Amino acid sequence: MHILIVRNNSNSRAVDASLLLATYLATQGAGYTLVDSSDLSCRGDHEELNAALASGVEMAVVLGGDGTILRTARQIGTTGVPILGINFGRLGFLANTSDEGVVSAMAAALAGDVVAEQRTNLQIDVVCEGEPDPWGDDGDCHPERSDIAPSCHPERAKRVEGSPATPSDAAAPLRTFFALNELAVTRGAHGRIIDFGLGVSGAHIADMRGDGLVVATATGSTAYALSAGGPLVSPGFTGLVVVPLAPHTLHSRAIVTASNDVVEMDLSHNAETREATLFVDGELLDFDRPVRRVYIRRGDAPTVLLRYQREGFYEHAARVFF
Repeated sequence: MHILIVRNNSNSRAVDASLLLATYLATQGAGYTLVDSSDLSCRGDHEELNAALASGVEMAVVLGGDGTILRTARQIGTTGVPILGINFGRLGFLANTSDEGVVSAMAAALAGDVVAEQRTNLQIDVVCEGEPDPWGDDGDCHPERSDIAPSCHPERAKRVEGSPATPSDAAAPLRTFFALNELAVTRGAHGRIIDFGLGVSGAHIADMRGDGLVVATATGSTAYALSAGGPLVSPGFTGLVVVPLAPHTLHSRAIVTASNDVVEMDLSHNAETREATLFVDGELLDFDRPVRRVYIRRGDAPTVLLRYQREGFYEHAARVFF
């Protein structure tokens, strides 16, 4: 068995726990790869982590807070490797308590004395100015255009982050990103509000002007979406939560979608002086040209979180938020 250990290397308690955990795994005859959370950026190519995943990792143990778990989940993607989070942060909605120590939690996980939770994640397709739009104007996936829409077809999916496409290159892959919590599209450095259209599965909902939009999973409903006025959603829900950010209107509400819906954000009429900035799970995305459309849907495979002796979702939410 090979274990991936990701530690928040800016947290001294997490660093100490990682050394203790490595010693324990050695006594159990289990191999491990130790990675610092500061190295997990969506901009980097993480050779050591990728090599460990390619060789076969049975479990990822995350020593830190929810942010460290989000970074780890992004690196794992949709491989199905389960994540055992042990909290050394603040809220710890995604992690298990560290009160009983990392060895107890690890021993329980190795013995199978944990509960696996299936968490919906997001696949985010971004179309920039001058690039082909494989989804079309109606927001639906078009099989006849599969040469430029690999994300529409799981069997041909190829995850590419930030790679450019040009109108003359019909086979260019989409700019596709993963998120466990949310995508946030907000006003940029100029500070000016943005204009955008909102649609769901081909149906136009509204044209809006405001600070932007958050599209979250149930897992992310306790994060940015909640602060923006969205609902608290049970972790097992497989749809999406759509929350406008400070819209300049009296008629805006959060939307909760079905599990197979595709949320579309149309920025094609947004002026260049009203630039939009995209964040996935709190991390900035950089593009070489203005973003024109964003499509968000449920990922093809869930993220698996392992639970060890912790209170239920509603008890935790009541203690933290009320």
